[in-house]
Amino acid sequence: MSGGGSKSVLVIGGGIAGIQAALDLANRGLRVYLVERQPSIGGRMAQLDKTFPTMDCAICILAPKMIECDRHPNIELLTNAEVKAVEGSAGDFRVRVLIRPRYVDPDRCTGCGVCTERCPIEVPDEFNMGLGPRKAIYIPFPQAVPRLALIDDRYCVRCGLCERVCEAGAIDFSQKPEELELHAGAIVVATGFSLSDASVVGEYGYGRYENVLTALEFERLICASGPTRGELLRPSDGKKLKRIAFIQCVGSRSLRPGHKPYCSSVCCMYATKEAILVKEHDPDVDVVIFYTDLRAFGKGFQRLVEKAREEYGVKYIRAKPSEVREDPATGDLLIWYEDTFTSEVVEKRFDLVILCPALVPSETNRELAKTLGLEVDEHGFFRAADPLISPTDTHVPGIFVCGFCSGPKDISECVYQASCAAERAMEVVLGAGR
Repeated sequence: MSGGGSKSVLVIGGGIAGIQAALDLANRGLRVYLVERQPSIGGRMAQLDKTFPTMDCAICILAPKMIECDRHPNIELLTNAEVKAVEGSAGDFRVRVLIRPRYVDPDRCTGCGVCTERCPIEVPDEFNMGLGPRKAIYIPFPQAVPRLALIDDRYCVRCGLCERVCEAGAIDFSQKPEELELHAGAIVVATGFSLSDASVVGEYGYGRYENVLTALEFERLICASGPTRGELLRPSDGKKLKRIAFIQCVGSRSLRPGHKPYCSSVCCMYATKEAILVKEHDPDVDVVIFYTDLRAFGKGFQRLVEKAREEYGVKYIRAKPSEVREDPATGDLLIWYEDTFTSEVVEKRFDLVILCPALVPSETNRELAKTLGLEVDEHGFFRAADPLISPTDTHVPGIFVCGFCSGPKDISECVYQASCAAERAMEVVLGAGR
């Protein structure tokens, strides 16, 4: 199968940056193929409860864009898919895309969820960061686009229950991987980010203490669509939370082995946002943010920090905690630190400790770079031709990058860089079509 031509653009990655680029291109009349590895578009932003500094609902901003992508006549969504090979040059790229089977017929599935309700197999839910279960046949999250069930063949036992209860007759175990050949005049790469392994800082107890979470895990815990429906309950025993600590720069801004030397750009602000959310849930919760230095550099960022401190009573302590230890009798966590303003060594007790780990490029970046002929830096971020003059251009004409995959950024930066990449791709495509 082939499609498109010189007036088509391939967008790799269906997070907020990829979605914005696809919409900009499609609204200018170009054909867009949006390829996403996951079963739904939305990316990391779909997992967030609120956004900073406005504290707007993340999914309320994102979902209309996701739906517009799905319904746009110029956009073809290719989810559960990945780019396997690229040949050609600017104006005439030939791309092979592998689409993995869902074992559910997309033309018949209505997204009713009956199959999910009846499935007997439960496994950790990746969307909820493993804090709750999902079924072997599932819809990734309530606002998923496309809203289609899929079967995870790693866990499915072929019991046949889903086939028997599906009135639409959508279950299809005969599906095989499908390979498409697409033609595109330009390519936009927007593969987003992953979280580094917080257990690299062993003294903080991540992976050993149940009440030590990462910030994204906590984001799902506090979200109304999360595993506790937004109720602040401690993972180990369901106890209501009264003392919460955030620790910044976990595994980042350090030259220690396994650490990242760079700043992830958003951690100070999302910790502030999550601290405010805690206070809005329960004003009596004691919230402390341990920070290296506050990098509140964007519009309205410093005002949000001041609001957290002055209106909500969030405490900011400039300190790098040396250790987190668990009290086995209570499950409480003891943090040792030196307050760098007072030189005082202090021990504090908390119900929950939230780590803000380094944000890193997607694990697929290096492999994709080889496929596309792109360069990556020592950390795995895609390298721009000139970070100052041409931040979305790569060393390969006709291929552009945007969003976190080329370096740490917040959501608004990802969006406007996506629009920039779309414009650059448009110049190539329309120029090739003349």
